[in-house]
Amino acid sequence: MTKRVSCIDIGTNTALLLIADLDPATCAMQPIYHKQTIVRLGKNVDADKVIDPRGLQRLIDCMVDYRQISDEHSVEEIIAAGTSALRDAKNRTEVIDSIERAAGITIQCISGKEEADLTFGGAVAGMSDVPELFTVIDIGGGSTEISMGSSGLVTESVSLDIGSVRLTERFFTTLPPPQSEFDAAKSCIDQLLTANIIPFFAAREHVYGVAGTLTTIAQVSQGLKHFDAEKVHNYPLKYEEVHAFLSQLKTSTLEQIIELGIPEGRADVITMGTLILHQFMRLLGAPEIRVSIQGLRFGLAQRELLRLRGNI
Repeated sequence: MTKRVSCIDIGTNTALLLIADLDPATCAMQPIYHKQTIVRLGKNVDADKVIDPRGLQRLIDCMVDYRQISDEHSVEEIIAAGTSALRDAKNRTEVIDSIERAAGITIQCISGKEEADLTFGGAVAGMSDVPELFTVIDIGGGSTEISMGSSGLVTESVSLDIGSVRLTERFFTTLPPPQSEFDAAKSCIDQLLTANIIPFFAAREHVYGVAGTLTTIAQVSQGLKHFDAEKVHNYPLKYEEVHAFLSQLKTSTLEQIIELGIPEGRADVITMGTLILHQFMRLLGAPEIRVSIQGLRFGLAQRELLRLRGNI
């Protein structure tokens, strides 16, 4: 008997909803509905360690909307996970309680390692020709998770506090950023990546990438003014494309970035997100990354499917 669930990924910049039917008898997951909302929950969290009232209200509005959509789709259970911004916030308990009261949704604040492990499986769910050993990178607003392993088994994972929102707020005062700010951000990224990247060399030929930075670059690299899931999913994003896009962003104002077809809620942090991806690919020597429109929410659905089957 199938079970319909809503899986919600509450990130630093966006909140993502997946409604899926889970069939434990066949171990099948059938996506029914997707939605993405930019909530910028992590605005100023890097500096203040607190989710401010406006960020909380944006999240409440989003979760009330996701609850209504879930009810309209006759969802049996809502599974919600909070990531980097909630992990960092000193007032996360009050935020979680506010969402429970307003929307009846219970948010679990998961660790960076758990986020990496869940995203690893979610990124390639339903894909064919997945290699025996592969790496997944998830560049979020507050953190970046890198994980490696084979299908269903993570052997290495790390969560780093380098995210597009966090580092934009920390280093950039304007767009385009002065060279000194760009260099300082690059140095910070290189330092953290260099200290943690060595284990992932084993799978550098087979890397998958998830989250908004990756899907946005894949969109722009194909000359698309609007997001097209079918064209973006499984797109082979080459290092040369990332390098060319970063070179363009380094000299672009916010208005020029928006003109490329990048939404306002992502346009102000895409330069930093692209820099993180660029340095990861350069230091790892990864020639290309397969872009996946999936991620943590698919991992949450997979975990629930395994639970229904009695495997966990």
